[in-house]
Amino acid sequence: MTKALIVATNVPKFNNVNRATGLWLREATHFHKVMQDNEIDIDYASPTGGYIPLDPLCLSGDSMDNIDWDFYLDNHFRNHYLATSLSPKEVTAEDYQVIYFAGGHGAMWDFPENKNFAKIAQQIIANNGIVSANCVGTTALLAMRTKDGKRFTAGKKLTSFSNDEEALNGLTSEVKFLPEDELKKAGANFIKGDPFKSNVVIDGNLITGQNPNSATAVGEAVIKDLLK
Repeated sequence: MTKALIVATNVPKFNNVNRATGLWLREATHFHKVMQDNEIDIDYASPTGGYIPLDPLCLSGDSMDNIDWDFYLDNHFRNHYLATSLSPKEVTAEDYQVIYFAGGHGAMWDFPENKNFAKIAQQIIANNGIVSANCVGTTALLAMRTKDGKRFTAGKKLTSFSNDEEALNGLTSEVKFLPEDELKKAGANFIKGDPFKSNVVIDGNLITGQNPNSATAVGEAVIKDLLK
């Protein structure tokens, strides 16, 4: 049975301002929906395990579509997937053919230096699996290394939440760092599209999306890769 592991943040608040954060719901639900529609089994994990907070802004206005509401109103999704996520020590890399790092600003604080999930992702790649990530979730790749100890991101084509998008959010001075800048510093070949438009970049078994509106396309690219 093919399985995918969705990894989300445990961080509920910016550490420098009184602003709530967490997982951006659409980044999980839209990827989850593509996996579900293709009969891929799903588990959720997070750096500390347990409860995954949601950024309150992702639950309002145009941020929610029918897919998001269907998941959000599903008791099993909230009480199982979001409330009881696996910790890294509960994850066996060999069980998964896909790992997907979902975004949300909280991920800036517990993804970039997370060696536990980096090791899991490295093992999945070594087993010819797929590493995928979306938006700020791509910063999880910063902790990954190749077999010879070099940065996994060096020379890789990828994308993430762009400086332009953060500026349009008005959060440039409040976020921990700018993902685009940090990934470039780590040697990535950063490829960005128009702000808040779906953009997916594929480099072998690495699949990344730019923003919340890219999550469905990331999932579809993962399925295409699995079927080839």
